Amino acid sequence: MVRHVHSQALKLSYVYLELPQRTALSRHCLIELASEAGSAWPGTRVAASRLTLMHDIAGASADSLARSHYVVEMKPEPGWGIELQRWYDQEHLPALAAVPGCIRAQRFWNSDDEQESLACYDLVSDRTTASAEWLAVRETSWSSRVRPHFLKPVRTMFALADASVP
Repeated sequence: MVRHVHSQALKLSYVYLELPQRTALSRHCLIELASEAGSAWPGTRVAASRLTLMHDIAGASADSLARSHYVVEMKPEPGWGIELQRWYDQEHLPALAAVPGCIRAQRFWNSDDEQESLACYDLVSDRTTASAEWLAVRETSWSSRVRPHFLKPVRTMFALADASVP
């Protein structure tokens, strides 16, 4: 296990595993992994999905200890996938990674959930997302143009349940 994050308020945990090679995991295997992780947080829903790393950027605070893990999940509106990929790769992820308090910015493609895009940010504090620098990145003209084309976006702030990050 690489990382385990938890939201007490939502009673939801995500567990990130890194496998040594591209491995086909059955749905049954994912359910077993979720059940195993759920035993650490009784009564908690645990999501398990196969993710493909699309982008990984060290943040401005890369040498700090992560206390929070912020996740934005969404599915692009039909016809907007390529533009959203460009926006994430060229502007959004690099700019958020550069914000003080951001340790790492990553984006994954989710093979098992309707929320196909998963952007993750390891943060010094959950207050990082309220900083003037973070909010300025969210308010660019390109952001304003693409954000309305997120279908069913889900934003979740997690606490790290382990100390393996960074």
